[in-house]
Parts: sequence; C-alpha cells; structure tokens
Amino acid sequence: MADQEWYHIQDADKLDTPALVVYPERVKYNIGLAIKIAGGADRLRPHVKTHKSGEVTKLMLHAGITKFKCATIAEAEMLCLSGAPDVLLAYQPVGPKIERLIQLILKYPETRLSCLADNKQTAGKIAERAKQSGVEVAVFIDLNTGQDRTGIAPDAVAIDLYAYCSRLPGIKLSGLHAYDGHIHDADLEIRKKKCNDAFQAVTWLENEIVKKGYSKPIIVAGGSPTFPIHAERPDVECSPGTFVYWDKGYGDSFKEQAFLPAALVVTRVISLPDDTKICLDLGHKSIAAERELKARVLLINAPQAEIISQSEEHLVIDAGKAHSCKQGDIVYGMPYHVCPTVALYERAFTIENGIITGEWKNTARDRKITI
Repeated sequence: MADQEWYHIQDADKLDTPALVVYPERVKYNIGLAIKIAGGADRLRPHVKTHKSGEVTKLMLHAGITKFKCATIAEAEMLCLSGAPDVLLAYQPVGPKIERLIQLILKYPETRLSCLADNKQTAGKIAERAKQSGVEVAVFIDLNTGQDRTGIAPDAVAIDLYAYCSRLPGIKLSGLHAYDGHIHDADLEIRKKKCNDAFQAVTWLENEIVKKGYSKPIIVAGGSPTFPIHAERPDVECSPGTFVYWDKGYGDSFKEQAFLPAALVVTRVISLPDDTKICLDLGHKSIAAERELKARVLLINAPQAEIISQSEEHLVIDAGKAHSCKQGDIVYGMPYHVCPTVALYERAFTIENGIITGEWKNTARDRKITI
C-alpha cells in the first residue's frame, strides 16, 4: 500500500478526461481502518455524502456496517436500493422533502428511515403527514453544539422539544444528533479539548432525558475531524464520511488518521501556450473550486508546477522552462476536497493493479432517483 506510484494507470489512454478514478483496495482498507478506530462496525454510522455510490455502500455492508447517514433524499434512496437496513437522513425535511421522505418509507419498508427535527413546527408537520400515511417516522433531535448552522441548543428548550416529540402520534423519538463540523483544528489536542467541551452539554441533556423517565437516547455524533475523539465514547455512533476516499485537505490536517487517498481526478495536457505554461482539462466543472486557487488539487506527478489560473474547462499551470510535458500527457490530481468533487462526476472508474476494471455510478449525485 506504500508504493509511491500506487496511482499509476497502465491503460490511462482509454480514459476520456477529466475522469474520476477510485482504487477499490484502498477503499476497503479505509473501511477496515474506520471499523478498527471505532472499535467495531456497530459503532459506525458513516455518512455517504462523499461517495454517493451503491458499490461503496455494499462494501461497507459486507464489512458488517449496517447503519448509515446521508444528507439528501436521493442519498437515502440509494442506500435503500443497496439494501441498507438503517438510514438516518441527517437533515430536517421541510416543504416537499417531508412528502418525499414519507414516500421513501412507504416504498422501502425493509429499511428503517429516520430524520432530524429541531423545532416543534416542523416536527408537527412530519408527524401529521406520517399519521395520514399510516407510518411512523423515527426522529432524532438535531443539536447545535457550536456550528450555528442547524439544530437547537442542548438545554432546557431541547428537553421541552424532546418531550413534545415523544407525544406526537406518527413520530418515534430515537435520539440526539450532534454534528460538530466547526471543530477542525489540525492540532489533535486542541481539537480534542474543543470537541469534549462542546459535548459536555450533550451529555448533560442525555442525563436529563433519562432522569425524566425516557429511554436512553441514541447519540449520533461527529464527522471525520472529530471521529477518533468520539470513538472513545462507548455509547456514541460515529459518523465520519470523507474517510472512505480521503483527500489532500484532510490528509494534511488530520495526520493522526492514517486513511489512504482512494479517489483521484485524471487530467490531460491539452495545450502548451508558451515555454513554461501547460493547460490541463481540469476546470471548475471537474474539481471542487470553493477553496483558493492553490488549494484545490495536488498534481501528484507534477508537484512543483504552480497553478496560475482556472476557468470552467481549463487549469493553467506554470512548470518552468525545463518541463518535458507534451500534449496528451496524463496528470494525476488529488482533490483537496473530495466530497464536492465526486458530485461533479456521474461515475468513477475503478483501478485495480494499475488497470481500469469497471466503473461505479455516483448514483446519489442526482437530486432524484425515483422519489
């Protein structure tokens, strides 16, 4: 696994670039490492937002993982189609999403589907629609532990919401959801302190819920940055996502997690505009572009080249006058942010022993599959 040229594709001339490629053996390694860090497959509820793939889901199921987390209805349906037994839509459904969730529950009764709620109004609407349809929706209370994106503060108001939801016909209260994506310090000790400080309120809320006679709630917590910290809590379901493909950004920031980069973009030299500049077919449409220009992609086999501009279909680099690149040459790129990069491609080509062996559809990149 330590081969410096693990990424090399012998028949890369068959790829129409830009292309997303994945390395299944590395994916399997990452799944196994996640299970090891968590202390067992039952401790994991991995987020599928990174891979969006039925093939990857099935690798996780084969490894013993049975609980999953997602952010869209399409991701939830992809999981249902893959045979996942337990799926948390880690998103509060509002408007038409409530109806789509109900339809998922009706269409895939073999999968236990749940969602988030952080206020009485939305919880009431979910319960009302569930009751009308003759189903029961499992709900986790979404907690705001500092990210200030969604969720309710883990305080007395959250207890009131918990009690309210427990009385609603059509809702089955399942537990608490605490995503701390704002905690991503590179220093593990700083990250650990911030994570533990933020989680104290969740522990308090859990204890208060039990004191009031409710069953001990399931707690789903964290993402990739705080994964090894929450893994030390025996009663928490951990929900990392990026680990499965990993990327340059997380690899630089979270060195204590020894996951392997397992997904790359393959690009070609399409033009040589002058003695030093090289133009690649890797534009905004082919690699996540939310970061500043020099932190979007690592060109693995051209690491000294300086990225100087990018547009929708082109990436221009300066490789100096001594470069030997020719039109048609293959360049391998490691995304700094792999999750939105995957969403730009309808499929990923699988690479095994340096050969293209097939493809995995990124099924859930679409907003709708059937529902």
